[in-house]
Amino acid sequence: MPLRLYNTMSAQVEEFHPLHDNEVRMYACGPTVYDYGHIGNFRTFIAVDMLQRFLKQSGYKLRYVMNITDLDDKIIRNAARDGVSVQQYTAKYQKAFLEDSAMISIEHPHLVRATEHIPEMADFVAKLVEKNVAYRTEDGSYYFRIASFPRYGKLSKKDFSEMRSGTRVDVDEYDKDSARDFALWKAPKPGEASWETIVGPGRPGWHLECSVMSMEELGETFDLHAGGEDLIFPHHENEIAQSESATGKPFAHFWFHSRFLLVDGDKMSKS
Repeated sequence: MPLRLYNTMSAQVEEFHPLHDNEVRMYACGPTVYDYGHIGNFRTFIAVDMLQRFLKQSGYKLRYVMNITDLDDKIIRNAARDGVSVQQYTAKYQKAFLEDSAMISIEHPHLVRATEHIPEMADFVAKLVEKNVAYRTEDGSYYFRIASFPRYGKLSKKDFSEMRSGTRVDVDEYDKDSARDFALWKAPKPGEASWETIVGPGRPGWHLECSVMSMEELGETFDLHAGGEDLIFPHHENEIAQSESATGKPFAHFWFHSRFLLVDGDKMSKS
Protein backbone atom coordinates (compact mmCIF):
# COMPACT_ATOMS: atom_id res chain seq x y z
CA MET A 1 0.00 0.00 0.00
CA PRO A 2 1.54 3.37 -0.99
CA LEU A 3 2.29 5.89 1.73
CA ARG A 4 0.37 9.13 1.28
CA LEU A 5 1.46 12.14 3.34
CA TYR A 6 0.73 15.84 3.44
CA ASN A 7 3.79 17.56 1.96
CA THR A 8 4.13 21.04 3.44
CA MET A 9 6.13 22.22 0.43
CA SER A 10 3.43 21.40 -2.12
CA ALA A 11 0.54 21.93 0.37
CA GLN A 12 -0.97 18.69 -0.92
CA VAL A 13 -1.35 15.08 0.11
CA GLU A 14 1.08 13.16 -2.07
CA GLU A 15 2.34 9.65 -2.56
CA PHE A 16 5.77 9.39 -0.98
CA HIS A 17 8.56 7.97 -3.12
CA PRO A 18 12.25 7.93 -2.16
CA LEU A 19 14.78 9.62 -4.39
CA HIS A 20 16.96 6.52 -4.78
CA ASP A 21 15.63 2.98 -5.14
CA ASN A 22 14.49 1.63 -1.77
CA GLU A 23 16.53 3.93 0.49
CA VAL A 24 14.98 6.70 2.60
CA ARG A 25 17.17 9.37 4.18
CA MET A 26 15.17 11.20 6.84
CA TYR A 27 16.05 14.05 9.21
CA ALA A 28 13.95 15.23 12.14
CA CYS A 29 14.42 18.29 14.33
CA GLY A 30 14.79 17.00 17.87
CA PRO A 31 14.65 18.66 21.28
CA THR A 32 16.31 21.88 22.37
CA VAL A 33 17.66 20.77 25.72
CA TYR A 34 17.37 23.94 27.78
CA ASP A 35 14.62 22.38 29.96
CA TYR A 36 12.64 19.19 30.43
CA GLY A 37 10.36 18.08 27.60
CA HIS A 38 6.56 18.00 27.90
CA ILE A 39 3.81 16.01 26.19
CA GLY A 40 3.45 18.70 23.52
CA ASN A 41 7.06 18.09 22.48
CA PHE A 42 6.60 14.35 22.60
CA ARG A 43 3.51 14.47 20.39
CA THR A 44 5.86 15.46 17.55
CA PHE A 45 8.48 12.86 18.45
CA ILE A 46 5.82 10.12 18.58
CA ALA A 47 4.42 11.17 15.19
CA VAL A 48 7.89 11.05 13.64
CA ASP A 49 8.61 7.72 15.34
CA MET A 50 5.42 6.24 13.89
CA LEU A 51 6.44 7.47 10.44
CA GLN A 52 9.91 5.94 10.61
CA ARG A 53 8.46 2.65 11.89
CA PHE A 54 6.03 2.54 8.98
CA LEU A 55 8.84 3.21 6.50
CA LYS A 56 10.91 0.36 7.91
CA GLN A 57 7.89 -1.95 8.07
CA SER A 58 7.22 -1.14 4.42
CA GLY A 59 10.63 -2.52 3.50
CA TYR A 60 12.59 0.68 3.02
CA LYS A 61 16.23 0.88 4.00
CA LEU A 62 16.02 3.82 6.40
CA ARG A 63 18.74 6.24 7.48
CA TYR A 64 17.04 8.29 10.22
CA VAL A 65 18.87 11.17 11.90
CA MET A 66 17.65 13.49 14.64
CA ASN A 67 19.51 16.44 16.10
CA ILE A 68 19.76 17.46 19.71
CA THR A 69 20.04 21.23 19.88
CA ASP A 70 22.46 21.66 22.75
CA LEU A 71 23.42 25.20 21.76
CA ASP A 72 21.01 28.13 21.36
CA ASP A 73 20.13 31.49 22.92
CA LYS A 74 18.31 30.03 25.95
CA ILE A 75 21.04 27.50 26.67
CA ILE A 76 23.82 30.09 26.41
CA ARG A 77 21.92 32.48 28.67
CA ASN A 78 21.02 29.85 31.29
CA ALA A 79 24.50 28.31 31.37
CA ALA A 80 26.04 31.76 31.93
CA ARG A 81 23.47 32.47 34.64
CA ASP A 82 24.34 29.24 36.45
CA GLY A 83 28.09 29.63 35.97
CA VAL A 84 28.52 26.29 34.19
CA SER A 85 29.59 25.19 30.71
CA VAL A 86 27.05 24.61 27.97
CA GLN A 87 27.78 20.87 28.11
CA GLN A 88 27.29 20.75 31.88
CA TYR A 89 24.02 22.67 31.66
CA THR A 90 22.47 20.51 28.93
CA ALA A 91 23.64 17.11 30.22
CA LYS A 92 20.71 16.50 32.59
CA TYR A 93 18.12 17.57 30.03
CA GLN A 94 19.62 15.34 27.34
CA LYS A 95 19.55 12.44 29.81
CA ALA A 96 15.91 13.17 30.69
CA PHE A 97 14.91 13.29 27.01
CA LEU A 98 16.46 9.90 26.33
CA GLU A 99 14.86 8.39 29.45
CA ASP A 100 11.42 9.84 28.61
CA SER A 101 11.72 8.59 25.02
CA ALA A 102 12.56 5.10 26.23
CA MET A 103 9.66 5.15 28.69
CA ILE A 104 7.14 5.67 25.88
CA SER A 105 8.98 3.25 23.56
CA ILE A 106 10.24 5.76 21.01
CA GLU A 107 12.99 4.12 18.97
CA HIS A 108 16.18 6.13 19.10
CA PRO A 109 17.39 7.48 15.76
CA HIS A 110 21.01 8.32 15.04
CA LEU A 111 21.49 11.40 17.23
CA VAL A 112 23.74 14.34 16.33
CA ARG A 113 24.61 17.28 18.56
CA ALA A 114 25.34 20.86 17.59
CA THR A 115 28.35 21.21 19.90
CA GLU A 116 30.07 18.33 18.10
CA HIS A 117 30.01 20.08 14.69
CA ILE A 118 31.23 23.63 15.33
CA PRO A 119 34.17 23.61 12.85
CA GLU A 120 31.95 22.31 10.04
CA MET A 121 29.41 25.04 10.78
CA ALA A 122 32.09 27.72 10.59
CA ASP A 123 33.23 26.27 7.24
CA PHE A 124 29.65 26.51 5.99
CA VAL A 125 29.46 30.19 6.96
CA ALA A 126 32.69 30.86 5.06
CA LYS A 127 31.22 29.13 2.00
CA LEU A 128 28.12 31.35 2.09
CA VAL A 129 30.28 34.46 2.38
CA GLU A 130 32.25 33.36 -0.68
CA LYS A 131 28.99 33.05 -2.59
CA ASN A 132 28.03 36.58 -1.51
CA VAL A 133 24.82 35.46 0.19
CA ALA A 134 26.16 36.14 3.68
CA TYR A 135 28.04 39.06 5.21
CA ARG A 136 30.03 39.96 8.30
CA THR A 137 29.05 42.81 10.61
CA GLU A 138 31.37 45.04 12.63
CA ASP A 139 31.02 42.97 15.79
CA GLY A 140 32.16 39.78 14.01
CA SER A 141 28.73 38.20 13.52
CA TYR A 142 27.58 36.82 10.16
CA TYR A 143 24.12 37.10 8.61
CA PHE A 144 22.37 35.47 5.68
CA ARG A 145 21.16 37.96 3.06
CA ILE A 146 17.53 36.95 2.48
CA ALA A 147 17.24 39.20 -0.59
CA SER A 148 19.75 36.89 -2.31
CA PHE A 149 17.23 34.02 -2.23
CA PRO A 150 14.17 35.04 -4.31
CA ARG A 151 12.23 31.88 -3.41
CA TYR A 152 12.28 32.71 0.30
CA GLY A 153 8.83 31.87 1.70
CA LYS A 154 8.16 28.89 -0.56
CA LEU A 155 7.67 26.47 2.36
CA SER A 156 5.59 28.71 4.63
CA LYS A 157 3.68 30.24 1.68
CA LYS A 158 4.30 33.71 3.10
CA ASP A 159 4.73 36.73 0.84
CA PHE A 160 7.88 38.62 1.75
CA SER A 161 8.04 40.80 -1.35
CA GLU A 162 7.68 43.97 0.75
CA MET A 163 10.39 43.15 3.26
CA ARG A 164 13.04 45.75 3.91
CA SER A 165 16.48 44.72 2.74
CA GLY A 166 19.22 44.76 5.36
CA THR A 167 17.09 44.55 8.51
CA ARG A 168 18.62 41.97 10.81
CA VAL A 169 17.51 39.70 13.61
CA ASP A 170 20.03 37.97 15.85
CA VAL A 171 17.73 35.96 18.11
CA ASP A 172 16.77 32.36 17.38
CA GLU A 173 13.03 32.87 17.82
CA TYR A 174 11.24 35.89 16.45
CA ASP A 175 7.95 37.20 15.11
CA LYS A 176 6.39 34.59 12.82
CA ASP A 177 5.41 37.27 10.29
CA SER A 178 8.83 38.92 10.16
CA ALA A 179 11.46 38.18 7.53
CA ARG A 180 14.89 39.66 8.16
CA ASP A 181 18.48 38.74 7.51
CA PHE A 182 19.10 36.05 10.12
CA ALA A 183 22.18 35.26 12.15
CA LEU A 184 24.40 32.47 10.85
CA TRP A 185 27.20 33.07 13.33
CA LYS A 186 27.04 35.11 16.53
CA ALA A 187 30.03 36.97 17.89
CA PRO A 188 30.63 36.32 21.59
CA LYS A 189 29.28 38.60 24.28
CA PRO A 190 30.95 38.93 27.70
CA GLY A 191 30.41 35.81 29.77
CA GLU A 192 29.05 33.74 26.88
CA ALA A 193 30.44 30.45 25.63
CA SER A 194 32.27 30.73 22.31
CA TRP A 195 34.53 28.78 19.97
CA GLU A 196 37.58 29.85 17.93
CA THR A 197 37.04 29.08 14.24
CA ILE A 198 38.06 30.13 10.74
CA VAL A 199 35.34 32.82 10.76
CA GLY A 200 36.44 34.12 14.14
CA PRO A 201 35.25 33.52 17.71
CA GLY A 202 31.60 32.89 18.42
CA ARG A 203 28.95 30.25 17.96
CA PRO A 204 26.53 29.11 15.26
CA GLY A 205 22.96 30.28 14.93
CA TRP A 206 20.18 27.74 15.47
CA HIS A 207 19.12 27.55 11.82
CA LEU A 208 22.66 26.89 10.62
CA GLU A 209 23.05 23.93 12.94
CA CYS A 210 20.39 21.78 11.30
CA SER A 211 21.47 22.54 7.75
CA VAL A 212 25.04 21.49 8.40
CA MET A 213 24.28 18.36 10.43
CA SER A 214 21.54 17.06 8.13
CA MET A 215 23.65 17.45 4.98
CA GLU A 216 26.72 15.94 6.63
CA GLU A 217 24.74 12.85 7.58
CA LEU A 218 22.36 12.52 4.62
CA GLY A 219 23.82 14.42 1.68
CA GLU A 220 23.02 17.73 0.02
CA THR A 221 19.55 16.55 -1.01
CA PHE A 222 17.71 13.99 1.11
CA ASP A 223 14.26 12.41 1.10
CA LEU A 224 12.30 13.70 4.06
CA HIS A 225 12.60 16.47 6.65
CA ALA A 226 10.30 16.27 9.68
CA GLY A 227 9.45 18.44 12.66
CA GLY A 228 6.67 20.27 14.48
CA GLU A 229 4.54 22.83 12.67
CA ASP A 230 6.04 25.65 14.74
CA LEU A 231 9.32 25.09 12.87
CA ILE A 232 7.97 25.80 9.39
CA PHE A 233 8.79 29.49 9.77
CA PRO A 234 11.35 30.74 10.41
CA HIS A 235 13.48 27.68 11.17
CA HIS A 236 12.82 25.43 8.18
CA GLU A 237 12.41 28.35 5.80
CA ASN A 238 15.86 29.55 6.83
CA GLU A 239 17.33 26.07 6.53
CA ILE A 240 16.13 25.90 2.94
CA ALA A 241 17.48 29.34 2.04
CA GLN A 242 20.99 28.81 3.38
CA SER A 243 21.29 25.17 2.26
CA GLU A 244 20.09 25.68 -1.31
CA SER A 245 22.19 28.85 -1.62
CA ALA A 246 25.26 26.84 -0.65
CA THR A 247 24.66 23.80 -2.86
CA GLY A 248 22.44 25.01 -5.71
CA LYS A 249 20.36 21.86 -5.16
CA PRO A 250 16.97 21.14 -3.54
CA PHE A 251 17.45 20.64 0.20
CA ALA A 252 14.73 18.14 1.15
CA HIS A 253 12.40 16.31 -1.23
CA PHE A 254 9.44 16.04 1.19
CA TRP A 255 8.42 18.03 4.30
CA PHE A 256 6.42 16.42 7.11
CA HIS A 257 5.10 18.56 10.00
CA SER A 258 3.05 17.41 12.97
CA ARG A 259 0.38 19.64 14.46
CA PHE A 260 0.45 21.20 17.92
CA LEU A 261 -0.99 19.54 20.98
CA LEU A 262 -3.78 21.92 21.98
CA VAL A 263 -5.00 22.45 25.54
CA ASP A 264 -8.19 24.51 25.83
CA GLY A 265 -7.53 25.73 22.31
CA ASP A 266 -3.97 26.90 22.99
CA LYS A 267 -0.64 25.36 22.01
CA MET A 268 1.03 23.48 24.84
CA SER A 269 4.50 24.89 25.52
CA LYS A 270 7.04 24.93 28.33
CA SER A 271 5.64 28.23 29.53
